[in-house]
Amino acid sequence: MPEHQLASTPSDFLCEHTPSKSRVLALLSHADGPDSLQAVLTCRDPELAHRAAELLRRALSCAVGALQAESVDGLCGQLPDAPASSLRQAVAHVLAGTWPAAAGALIAWPEGSAHEDPGQDDGTDSEGSGDNDAGPEPGGPAPGEARLRDLPGQVVRITSLREFHVHDRQALLDAAGEQGWEPMPADQLDDDDPHDVVGAVMWLADPPADVDGADALTDRSHISLLRRSKGDEVAEWSAEPVVADFGPGSRPAKAGESPEHSRGEELPDFAALFPVEPPHCADPECEEESCLWQMTPRTADLLHTALSLLADEAFDDAEELGDGRLVPDEQEGNWGVFPRLPKLTFATDLQWRRRFARAADDLADDLEHGRWPRPTCTAEELALHLAIDDAGDSADELGDDSDGTGDGTHSTLPTHRDDYDFGACTDMFFQDTDVLMLYSSRFDGIEDPDGDANRRLGVGDLRAQAWFEPFGNVTARDPHRGFRR
Repeated sequence: MPEHQLASTPSDFLCEHTPSKSRVLALLSHADGPDSLQAVLTCRDPELAHRAAELLRRALSCAVGALQAESVDGLCGQLPDAPASSLRQAVAHVLAGTWPAAAGALIAWPEGSAHEDPGQDDGTDSEGSGDNDAGPEPGGPAPGEARLRDLPGQVVRITSLREFHVHDRQALLDAAGEQGWEPMPADQLDDDDPHDVVGAVMWLADPPADVDGADALTDRSHISLLRRSKGDEVAEWSAEPVVADFGPGSRPAKAGESPEHSRGEELPDFAALFPVEPPHCADPECEEESCLWQMTPRTADLLHTALSLLADEAFDDAEELGDGRLVPDEQEGNWGVFPRLPKLTFATDLQWRRRFARAADDLADDLEHGRWPRPTCTAEELALHLAIDDAGDSADELGDDSDGTGDGTHSTLPTHRDDYDFGACTDMFFQDTDVLMLYSSRFDGIEDPDGDANRRLGVGDLRAQAWFEPFGNVTARDPHRGFRR
């Protein structure tokens, strides 16, 4: 190390964000050596750190004393005492045009050094490095400095929302500490979070993983392709705040409202998938084909919405419950599906619950392809019963809008006298309704195929482990179809 102190001047200010803190760094230029970074201040709030860096950048372009004192005082008033004092000193150094560097903090290149200036281009490549092939175009912007128009390839944005309920604070803090986390200094913590639980959660949850001492309440992502034609811009340069719609969560859909489906496809055109004919006459006993019950676009739309929401909620429930037993009266949780199933399913595992969610998806897929949703197994029977109930509730909520005068896609579908006849759906879609006996205490044990009542009534195997076995008189689903989430 050289014994003398090298002259240094600040050329830029940068931010570094970690799960527990944010730092502002000065990029220093030196007459006799390479550029270096030096810490300016540390604070907990990343927005305040970013504003501090911006203020220091403005100071670089100001004449001595030209920076408004109000802007410095205003920001320092929002920072804790220690970083506020550091910011004031940094502003003073910038306006003075010099930057103190502690002895031994910098190095000088010895004479004859092979160090090259970053902008130098001698036309030579390192043998076998291959780096130049993957680098940016000569003279082009660095990826972090480029706007959307400057980038030759596509830009994909992933926005995530994660929420955690901390049920065991000490377990959380211990787990974070074992992984190297250190809490913020006591003078930078507020009364709402004196133990820096926020910092510990950030540390443990990045990268996404289970967090000791906390339950994940929400874990959603929104993915989009940025397009200049739509006014999109890279976040660093965007004039508009980056926002994301994570969907409705587990709230019930409004009548006629289609969920934002995770498949990322356009909503089905039910008017084309289920064309209807006007009735031949008003005689309810008429046997003409156009007078028989028809699956109408509006009925299909509400039923599809109910099945899609049922599948989404079932996947959410399954993730939260895992392999644990469901005890509705004792466990915390806002589950929308599995408490509605017969009690014999409460002890099922994660895979069983995911398969039930897929059963609802399979029935929704039938509708998306213009097919009646006829169940192929017991799980699909129960899913369809639940969806018909939900769709009926949605039809009741439509009220005066059922004539097509309301807002939304549903109101544009053609009307028909068979709209919302979910009683007919039950008659047409099911071979029998034996599975509903599982809800009645009168039929306790009816699920066992070896039981006397089961054999007498010819019910078949209704035990939970048999719910996904295909019926013998239907075409089974593709066993390799996978899950959509």
